[in-house]
Amino acid sequence: MDTAAIRAYLLDLQATIVEAFEREGGAPFIEDRWQRAPGERLQGDGCSRLVEGGELIERGGCNFSHVRGSAMPPSATQHRPELAGAPFEALGVSLVMHPRNPHVPTVHMNVRAFIAQPEGREPVAWFGGGMDLTPYYGVEEDAAHFHHACRDALAPYGDDKYPRFKRWCDEYFFLKHRAEPRGIGGIFFDDFAELGFERSFEMVRAVGDAFLPAYLPIVRRRRDLVYGDAERDFQAYRRGRYVEFNLVYDRGTLFGLQSGGRTESILMSMPPIVKWRYDWHPVAGTPEARLYSDFLRPRDWADWQPVAGSA
Repeated sequence: MDTAAIRAYLLDLQATIVEAFEREGGAPFIEDRWQRAPGERLQGDGCSRLVEGGELIERGGCNFSHVRGSAMPPSATQHRPELAGAPFEALGVSLVMHPRNPHVPTVHMNVRAFIAQPEGREPVAWFGGGMDLTPYYGVEEDAAHFHHACRDALAPYGDDKYPRFKRWCDEYFFLKHRAEPRGIGGIFFDDFAELGFERSFEMVRAVGDAFLPAYLPIVRRRRDLVYGDAERDFQAYRRGRYVEFNLVYDRGTLFGLQSGGRTESILMSMPPIVKWRYDWHPVAGTPEARLYSDFLRPRDWADWQPVAGSA
């Protein structure tokens, strides 16, 4: 199990993604390198790359971390109870981009590896990751493009992977207390090692490498669309759902907080401006209502085709 190769790939992925967003004309990302001091619950290092107040990305970050701990936290062993309490090593890149323009969707992606070392046994390694899209104003073309990219990335690893991981994503990024999806999904997988270490790591690299082709074309199509206060207001309202999910359900957030991770990096995913309202509902027939009726429900986006004769 070559953790050096995993680390090298993740650092290169982080650099590639940040450079791509900066080339798009976004504000420069700041770099915050960190290292855990001796005696802390977690040992290791990382690098947070983030931007705030940009014209393209209002708040976003792309974080790398490589940590070691003496005992796996509950959020990491809920599917592997036999590893509870085992020393572990975790590496990953996680990003969230909250664009300023409400017509550009928020996006999340992460790829990660865990290696547990139970006493008297061989190390146990597995991978997780995925990407998902959270639009405020839905566009079928964008949803289909994003899901096509996810399906194409997974195609070499079996026909079952995309439908399986899409369903997992739809079920995972779901706010049970709202009975409402967070967005239009994508792919999500966890505790994955069924292809063997090398082939599973290869699949994770395919997912990481697919992120920019999946997302940047959408950014380019929507970034210059006109918006006003009403669209920004709806964006802030919908961002509230993002906050609720991350703080209540997200396993990565819970893992970081439970294991004594770096709070600033963990909560980097939070949007900068958020609003809540009591029992609010969009007006029927509006673009805001269409998000709920046409997009916030599981659909076979990868097979979507434009209606014949439509513009």
